[in-house]
Amino acid sequence: MAILEELYVIKQRDFSEKLRELTDPNVVYVTDLVTCSHKRIMRLNYPLLSFQFEPQLLIGELVHAGLQALLARDGSEWRAEVQIEERYDIDGGEVVLKGRADLVKYNDGVPETVVEIKTARMLPEGAPLEHHVMQLRIYLQLLGARRGILLYVTPDRLVEFEVEPVNVDIGALIRETVYDMRAPRYDWECRYCPFRKFCPYARKARQQQ
Repeated sequence: MAILEELYVIKQRDFSEKLRELTDPNVVYVTDLVTCSHKRIMRLNYPLLSFQFEPQLLIGELVHAGLQALLARDGSEWRAEVQIEERYDIDGGEVVLKGRADLVKYNDGVPETVVEIKTARMLPEGAPLEHHVMQLRIYLQLLGARRGILLYVTPDRLVEFEVEPVNVDIGALIRETVYDMRAPRYDWECRYCPFRKFCPYARKARQQQ
């Protein structure tokens, strides 16, 4: 089997294993809290459309895997792909918030530093981007870590930004995401969304351009 075929099979298998969770209306991901609310609804209703096998996404995964392999070796204080799960009571209903921090450095078993890795063709103008900062601050709060680093990786630059912990009203963000419909949260989101061809909010955004 060719390498690309094997990669495709692996990605498809990983996606299939997560399919039940992706369609659970009681599950909200940290990334849902910082992106378009309707994208979550589209994922719940049309989960197969969220499967993507694109070169840029694969490059991003390879960069993540490489950095994680270099830092999170046996005996290291770093841990890769740290799973996070918290339960919230929102208006009488339970919501499970899930996330996965790219890298976490521990000191005597206590989370100290959280690193989020972002890959791009070029360093975003005005970096660090607001939604990246918010995502990292949510991880810092959930893990109780004191230091956050956003690491941007582009073909010609490696830039890291320190992010201070700030108290985030996660319950309010969950309520806003699930009930209040911020669609989209940012003007540029529709251009990169796998559901844009079927989303009424994306069509509205195109008409206004």
